[in-house]
Amino acid sequence: MLHDRDRIFTNLYGFHSPDLQAAKMRGAWDGTKFLLGRGRDWIIDEMKASGLRGRGGAGFPTGLKWSFMPKQSDGRPHYLVVNADESEPGTCKDREIMRNDPHLLVEGCLIASFAMGAHAAYIYIRGEYVAERYALQRAVDEAYEAGLIGKNNIHGYPFDLYVHHGAGAYICGEETALIESMEGKKGMPRLKPPFPANMGLYGCPTTVNNVESIAVAGTILRRGASWFSGIGRPNNVGTKLFCVSGHVNKPCNVEEAMGLTFRELIDTHCGGIRGGWDNLLAVIPGGSSVPLVPAEQIIDAPMDFDTLRGLRSGLGTAAVIVMDKSTDIVRAIARISYFYKHESCGQCTPCREGTGWMWRVLNRMAEGRAQKREIDMLLEVSTQIEGHTICALGDAAAWPVQGLIRHFRHEIEKRIDDYAANPHSESVMIAAE
Repeated sequence: MLHDRDRIFTNLYGFHSPDLQAAKMRGAWDGTKFLLGRGRDWIIDEMKASGLRGRGGAGFPTGLKWSFMPKQSDGRPHYLVVNADESEPGTCKDREIMRNDPHLLVEGCLIASFAMGAHAAYIYIRGEYVAERYALQRAVDEAYEAGLIGKNNIHGYPFDLYVHHGAGAYICGEETALIESMEGKKGMPRLKPPFPANMGLYGCPTTVNNVESIAVAGTILRRGASWFSGIGRPNNVGTKLFCVSGHVNKPCNVEEAMGLTFRELIDTHCGGIRGGWDNLLAVIPGGSSVPLVPAEQIIDAPMDFDTLRGLRSGLGTAAVIVMDKSTDIVRAIARISYFYKHESCGQCTPCREGTGWMWRVLNRMAEGRAQKREIDMLLEVSTQIEGHTICALGDAAAWPVQGLIRHFRHEIEKRIDDYAANPHSESVMIAAE
């Protein structure tokens, strides 16, 4: 469990003012010039030593990612791009940072940009986030007025920060699609290599990081890498924002230590499962793109990257979607399938054609209007999509379907048997509606 003294986001719930004066009282912008004075290499080494892994879903070591940027400029400017396109269903952590603690993000942008030799950073914010954009822009304006950022700021490092509002496309959460969108083109992922660290925004070296990964940087450097790496479990360290939704008594956003168990998370912060622990059916632990985990496997599992990968799922963005036994699990996954069908950019054939096909088959299965042999056919098609697309949206569409078949094949088969026995029953008619 996380002690209050170890919390990074001390205004996560907006109980206090988000403005600059209040943020400084909470510790933001404290000794930033001293941190920059330690040098680029020290900052990157400290971030590596902290063990911070990217908070956007993939869990790639943040310090290592920063170190991929060229040490010397070849004449091209370097850029930092912050991915605030928080569109993964179930995820709602970055919006609270931008709403209530935006100065941690603004300061983090300066520090990260300095470490990578970037004099400009862009925050790409999700199209639906209107209030968050205003809150963030207000914080950026305050930082300019106070001389904390800008061409001639008090830190002696020229730095400009821009807030860029997207248009509400999920695909722009993928880093290269985000870059394409920022350049004014259609949000479609690029083939890699070349990677953004070599050829990113406007053809220049670019690093794309999640909001949470950047917002924690200042506090980590102030308090020391050993403090951050001392929280959590080996290779899964530090604090993490968890967004818990679904069938719990008190859905919430909470900052906790990585690696606390699912039971601790739910009992401590969410008032338990609706109807008690015996009523738990399954959990999607990291946003809708990761496979579900059945109740018996996840109840006492530590919530971290490596444990959940061992359960053939993932921590992702730590958007924990809890489903009790009232859930129509097949229809729930069909609903998620529709989302990926809708958000596919259409660039890759397996994703463009496969997501719609999977959704149509799953919809029939939810009603029982299918053959049992189609279950294996659906699984086969999901493996044909997974790993065969330019970006990970193909994987994101395939994994929920694979999780459903892996753990709840019996439920699909029961639907098919019930429909075959009584194709005009009331439950089937309701499902068909």
